[in-house]
Amino acid sequence: MATTRVDRGSTETTTVYTEGPEMVMDRTFDAPRDLVWKVMTDPERITNWWGPHGYTTTVEEMDVRQGGRWRFIQHTTGGEDVPFKGEYLEVVPPERLVQTFIFDVEPFNNEAAVTTLTLEDVGGRTKLVSRDRYPSVESLEGALSTGMIGGALQTWDRLATELAAAA
Repeated sequence: MATTRVDRGSTETTTVYTEGPEMVMDRTFDAPRDLVWKVMTDPERITNWWGPHGYTTTVEEMDVRQGGRWRFIQHTTGGEDVPFKGEYLEVVPPERLVQTFIFDVEPFNNEAAVTTLTLEDVGGRTKLVSRDRYPSVESLEGALSTGMIGGALQTWDRLATELAAAA
């Protein structure tokens, strides 16, 4: 059975679409690949850009190696704490990072998406592609219903700002 591509919430800088149980985002950042990798894997930098505008993030754990774990707590503008966690399945600096992604709240913490991040050098800039595979189309649709695309687009805008500051 063929899957249908559905465009979702793209902006002039980021493309977002779904195919079956996968959500794909891509964006080309005005920064070299090594810098993008560094900012994405440095716990001190994560706190500057991970999450939508106005949110802050606490990194409780971040061991970027195969088998290592991560856990972030996002603090919303409404005062809520939103926990996420996962495990690094593959780490190939500065090209590829594969990790599980779990919204760590019952009953959602029983299912993990697998996120594959690839970083491609495009003439001193970096094309970042994030491919999230959910256990089912229903799981993906449930995640999408939380407004996660808007948050993801804002997160990547904040990543671009952090990259500019780090350059």
